[in-house]
Amino acid sequence: MQDNLSLYYIFYTVASTGSISHSSRDLYISQPAISKAIQKLERNLDTILFNRNSRGVTLTPDGELLFEKVKAALLLLDEGESSIRHNRSRSIPKLRLGASSTLSKYVLLSHLKEYIDRFPHVRITISCQSTYQTLQLLDEEKIDLGLIGRPQKLRGYFFQPLLQIQDTFVCTEQYLQNQKKLYPDESLLQTATFMMLDDDNITRQTVNTQLKEHRIELSHILEVTTMDLLIQFAEIGLGIACVIKDFVEKELKEGTLIEVPVGFLFPRREIGFVCRQKDAESSLIAPFFHNAADIDF
Repeated sequence: MQDNLSLYYIFYTVASTGSISHSSRDLYISQPAISKAIQKLERNLDTILFNRNSRGVTLTPDGELLFEKVKAALLLLDEGESSIRHNRSRSIPKLRLGASSTLSKYVLLSHLKEYIDRFPHVRITISCQSTYQTLQLLDEEKIDLGLIGRPQKLRGYFFQPLLQIQDTFVCTEQYLQNQKKLYPDESLLQTATFMMLDDDNITRQTVNTQLKEHRIELSHILEVTTMDLLIQFAEIGLGIACVIKDFVEKELKEGTLIEVPVGFLFPRREIGFVCRQKDAESSLIAPFFHNAADIDF
């Protein structure tokens, strides 16, 4: 039996492909070696397993019977290997994160680096979603931890403030000068192109609320999907972008971009990590909220 195991696999492959030449390519074995293996198996079983012809090989009745048994045995072996891999993967700690692409780049990366340095054996996955989508994924228990801009209501969640950010409008100095030359007697709010994130984004909703409170209406709005694109579009002079000031400090310092006054300053708002209340002390999540020096997985 033990001597036949490799012969059975060669037999199964030949029977599945119906061709010794195809099996040779699949198994990386020469055709003569495959033919010899089949002949040996036939001698061991004292039967003929294949009918040979110019188009390939077909199974004999004994060959069909053996093929079904070998197929079932190989499936059982495959299931056994899958079970072992599954059990092994279950023992690997997993952390599922959710954050917008903006917060992932400008905030999460640095925290993840420190986390990975300390806990390299934790397998991490990241879903790039908006704040509200991240909270929905938490509700559905599809992620364990989120990095979000703090919404007004957070019932059932544990939220740890991480930093405060402030929204602002920016553009190139050249764009501002061009607008003044083209429309010297008109308000910038009415003539300029204002680039903003889409309506589903919490940053956009916060900005809309502030503009409404100060009775400011923008005539020309271009919606952009990501903060990075907003910054890049502003840098090439496409318009005035609503961005998070903290994420363009370098550009403002270098003069690549300048702030555009709109008559008021946006209030600072909180960014932080969030999880379900019941998970706040989880050994996988706690390091993001507390000093994890004594935590071990």
